Amino acid sequence: MAWDTLAVHAGRGDLRELGVHAPPLDLSTTYPVPDRAAGTEALEALASGQASASNPVYARLHNPTVARFEQGLAALEGATDAVAFASGMAAITAIFMAMRSDGAHVVAVRPLYGGTDHLLSAGLLGLDVSWVQPDGVAAAIRPETSLVLVETPANPTLALVDLKDIVAQAGDVPVVVDSTFATPVLQRPLELGAAMVVHSATKFLGGHGDVLAGVVACGGEFAAKLRQVRVITGAVLHPLAGYLLHRGLQTLPVRVRKAQENAQVLAERLASHPMVLGVRYPGLPGQDPKGLVGTQMKGPGSILAFEVASQNHADQIMASVKVMTPAVSLGSTDTLIQQPAGLTHRIIGDAALLEGGIQLGLLRVSVGLEDPEDLWNDLCQAIEGPQLAAAK
Repeated sequence: MAWDTLAVHAGRGDLRELGVHAPPLDLSTTYPVPDRAAGTEALEALASGQASASNPVYARLHNPTVARFEQGLAALEGATDAVAFASGMAAITAIFMAMRSDGAHVVAVRPLYGGTDHLLSAGLLGLDVSWVQPDGVAAAIRPETSLVLVETPANPTLALVDLKDIVAQAGDVPVVVDSTFATPVLQRPLELGAAMVVHSATKFLGGHGDVLAGVVACGGEFAAKLRQVRVITGAVLHPLAGYLLHRGLQTLPVRVRKAQENAQVLAERLASHPMVLGVRYPGLPGQDPKGLVGTQMKGPGSILAFEVASQNHADQIMASVKVMTPAVSLGSTDTLIQQPAGLTHRIIGDAALLEGGIQLGLLRVSVGLEDPEDLWNDLCQAIEGPQLAAAK
């Protein structure tokens, strides 16, 4: 199948046999077990990380609706398997826990999403973390290194990381890629040698700001480890969320491409605005020095960031937008704007903000599906203030 066709049909392979067109929503928390021996066998299989069994037994072990979403996402990423969780942070945490037995050392490339950075920095999981820039991965690898973590495009600076280079530096150490900003529409890290791809499915995969989830696409061996963690910790995805996410995959290509078109327009106009100090967007000249857009990525995406002179000005912009929503998160049909240094990345501290190039006047925009002229007019009046915008 062509990829866009796959987005519509992936995870729906059993519907004809069931005699339905729309995937059914299974809300059961428990399932009848008339044969105790068969039930025991199924429970042990699922608890050991198997993807399915003759009986789901209990919803913490397996849910058919969630499984359809996992199958769909795995197909789009070109993965053998996928494992869904209750949130993006639950998914990231499960990866660290699953790989902990292979070693207590992690190499992490900054910048990362603030929650991930904080999880690693807080020491909650008992991991030893080496923070590096993309060219420092090889030098940081130790015998006890269990994984290398990288996010590209990076949150919130939109910096692109060459995944083939990271994989080469990592050698035999598994590389985990947070590909939330790109989605499988624009980037498929497994094809470049990564071992696992993680998404905050709350964002583009859901796409409507009404579902909280995380998902990891990977091979069968990694998936079994992740399912074991999910069974033990209970970080399961609710079936309604799985249903919404599976439905969201069908429109994912259309949504991502339209939002990307809008982002390109806004980025180009912001780059020439006299009150904007700089714009970070991979689709602008000079911001993709390795030529990764068109090779590693099929497009620059729909997230951009721009910098103004002060935190006060950034605050005024957030308070003045009328079409855009001043809120954290991203990937919705509507446009969201937020200040990373004061919100999503505040928790990582001043030193990490400085290291990641996250200034106080930096604003991140998740561009949605609105008319780009409405978005531009809204940004202009918010940046310039009512009087300057009216005069213009």
